[in-house]
Amino acid sequence: MSDPLASLPLALAATGGRVDQYEARQLVAAGLTLLQRSAPLARALLGRRAAILAPTGPQFLVALAACEGRGAVLINPLAAAVEVAHQCADADVGAVLTVSALASKVPAGLPVVLLDDAPRTATVQLEERAIVVDLGSHFALELAGDSETPGRDEEAAIVYTSAMAGTPIGAVLTHANLIANGRSTIEAARLTADDHCLAVLPFSHLFGLTVTLSAPLLAGARVTTMSRFNPLKALDLLDSSGITMLVGVPAVFIALLAAAERRGGVRPDALRVAICGGAPLPIAVQERWEAVTGVALRQGYGLTEASPVCLFNRVDRPNKPGTLGVAYPDCEVTIRDPRTSVPLGVGEAGEICVRGALVGPGYVRNGDAGLRQVTGWLHTGDRGRMDADGVVTFEGVLKPMFTRNGFNIYPAELERVIATMPGVTAVEVRGIPDALKEHDVGVTVHGDVTVEAVKAWCEALLSAYKQPSEVTIVAG
Repeated sequence: MSDPLASLPLALAATGGRVDQYEARQLVAAGLTLLQRSAPLARALLGRRAAILAPTGPQFLVALAACEGRGAVLINPLAAAVEVAHQCADADVGAVLTVSALASKVPAGLPVVLLDDAPRTATVQLEERAIVVDLGSHFALELAGDSETPGRDEEAAIVYTSAMAGTPIGAVLTHANLIANGRSTIEAARLTADDHCLAVLPFSHLFGLTVTLSAPLLAGARVTTMSRFNPLKALDLLDSSGITMLVGVPAVFIALLAAAERRGGVRPDALRVAICGGAPLPIAVQERWEAVTGVALRQGYGLTEASPVCLFNRVDRPNKPGTLGVAYPDCEVTIRDPRTSVPLGVGEAGEICVRGALVGPGYVRNGDAGLRQVTGWLHTGDRGRMDADGVVTFEGVLKPMFTRNGFNIYPAELERVIATMPGVTAVEVRGIPDALKEHDVGVTVHGDVTVEAVKAWCEALLSAYKQPSEVTIVAG
């Protein structure tokens, strides 16, 4: 192993940042204490990866620190138990760090670490017994993290994505990748230790992890978390808690605007930057947000394989509604021919391609089914065009997917799952345009089945955000 101090959790602990009522160094120290004080957990993880199945909150950082020395599979809390099992098996997971409300999704036989009471205690559940680990000794643990470390080129996180071929594959990101993207976020958003970020996105999604946790903590700032997004509660926090930074997908800002209208407005007391990504942002929403709050809504662009942010309407430049902005610091962006990878000229539409320290090394396995890298350039599978100033406009997707509430939906994955249902002979999945959540999911099923049975099948086998909203049955 390379420099043991060059890890993401230790870098996050080194600058004096806070998550809710806890110092970041306290949470990281608790995670390291857990690993040191639980021999059964250490044995279970020997030579294997860990998995984190946890909501947005301070316990997530405890879990991330407890994974020190191995890659952490970040599992969306909305995942179905079958999806959790696939990710754990595919990535060779030795133990899952989670909370009681999600523990039932963990495959039988895997050690489970319950972090409901972290950073005070954790409970390691083995097949034969449960062990309560006192994490109190972390108060005496002196951390030697380095806020300036470039990060080591070893696995930090694995996120399952890119199910173009029908099955999600694990994208690998290193400590160096994630720290680089966090530092680029600090520069692009002009973050300082005086900032206060409201984190409403899942930390299992790299947009949430990098932009709303890692970057603020690397800057020494404060993070307030919401384990479940509630627009009215978020408005209250914006009004009175000194929130300076808000990050979300389009559906978050649409919900906040609707809630503001219902309650008679919103008066952010400190907000200076609002960032949107995860899906195309309608210009009308940008204009409405700025009219209501007085703060520009700045759009960016990224993808899991790039840690994730590649483009952004930077705070030190005029906001350009309807665009993805310019290349992130320390990231190169070009528009290329999707077949030949030849660079295209100003204003020509082609595939958005990126390279730099933010691009991950590949996948756990089945890399041929994922996004390709050609001479160092990651081909994103998205179309765009770049003007003479380097500003990129989104032109649609080349890869077979669409978004719903900022989450990627891969039709091939849903078609594969539904096709295994008895009585089904063929399946087609499509995106249904929706003004509030980008798309809904439409499914046409051929065979001798019912709408109710198809929905029940999907509920058992697919994440909550992948559930079809419209099911059409074609008999025979």
